[in-house]
Amino acid sequence: MEITITNKKAVAKATVNSSWNIANSALLKKAISEFAHEKIIIPKKIANNKGWDKYTIKSDRSNITYYFEAKIMCLDHWYIKELSIKKYNNNTQETLDLLAFILEFKEQLNIPLNMLPTYMEEITSTLYSYSYKIKNEFLNAKQLANASFQEVEQSMLEGHPCFIANSGRIGFNTQEYFKYAPETASSFKLIWLAGHKNKTSYQAIKQLPYKVLLEQELGNDLLLKFDNVLISKELNPNDYVFIPVHPWQWENKIAQIFTQEIEANNLVLLGNSEDAFLAQQSIRTLFNTSDPNKFYTKTSLSIINMGFMRGMSPYYMESTPVITEWITALLKDDIYLNSLEFTMLGEVATVGFRNTYYEALEKSIAHNKMLAALWRETPFQYIKSNQKVVTMAALLHRDNKGNSLLHELIKSANLSTEKWLVKYLSCYLKPLLHCFYKYRFVFMPHGENLILVLENNIPVKAIIKDITEEVIVFNEDILDSETVKRLYTNTTDEMQLLSIFTDVFDCFFRFLSEILTVECNFEEHLFWKLVADSIHNYQQEFPEFKLLFKQFDLFQPEFKRCCLNRLQLSNSKQMLDLNNPIESLKLEGVLKNPIAIYSTN
Repeated sequence: MEITITNKKAVAKATVNSSWNIANSALLKKAISEFAHEKIIIPKKIANNKGWDKYTIKSDRSNITYYFEAKIMCLDHWYIKELSIKKYNNNTQETLDLLAFILEFKEQLNIPLNMLPTYMEEITSTLYSYSYKIKNEFLNAKQLANASFQEVEQSMLEGHPCFIANSGRIGFNTQEYFKYAPETASSFKLIWLAGHKNKTSYQAIKQLPYKVLLEQELGNDLLLKFDNVLISKELNPNDYVFIPVHPWQWENKIAQIFTQEIEANNLVLLGNSEDAFLAQQSIRTLFNTSDPNKFYTKTSLSIINMGFMRGMSPYYMESTPVITEWITALLKDDIYLNSLEFTMLGEVATVGFRNTYYEALEKSIAHNKMLAALWRETPFQYIKSNQKVVTMAALLHRDNKGNSLLHELIKSANLSTEKWLVKYLSCYLKPLLHCFYKYRFVFMPHGENLILVLENNIPVKAIIKDITEEVIVFNEDILDSETVKRLYTNTTDEMQLLSIFTDVFDCFFRFLSEILTVECNFEEHLFWKLVADSIHNYQQEFPEFKLLFKQFDLFQPEFKRCCLNRLQLSNSKQMLDLNNPIESLKLEGVLKNPIAIYSTN
């Protein structure tokens, strides 16, 4: 299969003021919108101008005031007219500057002083990334509608739609940014190490023994070469497990922090992969461009990115294939999910190295998440020759001129907007409802975690990934072993349902509805009615869940407002307690449910 990708590194130029200013303006607009949405900043309405309300926000400093025009949409979504944003220092207008804005509002943002430098560094990194992408856009929205999977993946301008600091790569220097950031589209080769079996564990689904995986991913010639490296050191290859490592991780972490293990031959450097890889939006997940039919490789990458150090726990990795097998077995014979062709990318094998020096301190610390990897299935094994795949995050993409990729997809599909959305909601929303009501568990189905399968740019099915780390199970009875019981969370009915309200309604549909309204001329209430219709259709198909539909009512008048930026502002290094993520959430007031008016109760 041919993979087309333009190497944007070749055309990269130094960021100039124009793209930097554009990035500041765009991200400042987003900051005001999301901070207002989360009730962190409270704008004051001062006037109305031709359908736009005029607002002002005052900083912690009495001399700094911002003015802007906006419309408030469903779910308290602030649609702000970007060109209307003005900053005044007393009576003097000043250039928009996101970093200055953070400092001017730091008391209202309530950032702990010890966390403020890290947050500002992530903001700077996000600005740098956004500015680079503006400067180096090589496909506009219309061109992206017919582009390849990886061309779309590398072209996404935004990171997570809710978070302001969403493209932080704290740890990369400038050269490393150009090598490893997804938007630069630079392919690279992996480093391979051998880890002694007394400290290294390989786990996989039953159909994928160690040798089978290595033969697929490396090939016999490279395997023989790596074996000979060990033999030349008078070491027995049968005593070792091979580990793929991100080159940044080797150069900046493993080669130094694991020196004692290297000297003791518990870790041995073998060499580079022959295949080339591209970083995905989830920066430590790597796509094999040499052979797209091979697995994704996900590696530890100890940079700070969106509120977390992006390591991988070797202890969690031990249960990952077991969880994949459990979820697969649970859903494989489900007639309804099969009719929708709902697909999960299995995380089929893992490897992890335990550094016993740091293990003695605490297993959860970052130093114990530096050397692990997993292999995930490729979406290409689940599509037909007339189909293509695209990240669902692409539905929120606008190009440099503000044109929407969603609008271009719908136009090229030769369907009405309404019919296109009905098909999309059937692919995306209905499987999530079924998993929740029938099996009592939820995924984390944000845009980057979903891959849409398209035929003639019409959605035909959804493929979900990150199915082991981010699934939460509310029904303990379906868990069949101690290994998978780490997925179970005991929480209230309200918090269970909030998983759908937050992840689907607030963190994706809220932004989708703005694009539909502004770019596609599709009225907001019509979109939410389609969402309601999709839910009603599902409920009519499963009358046996009638009591559950009442217990977990998606048409209730309001639901709690879950505030993601509040999480990141309070701790920019680790937003959540990963052992108890639901209890870590920050809630502030309620949001009116936009589909409540369509309740049949």
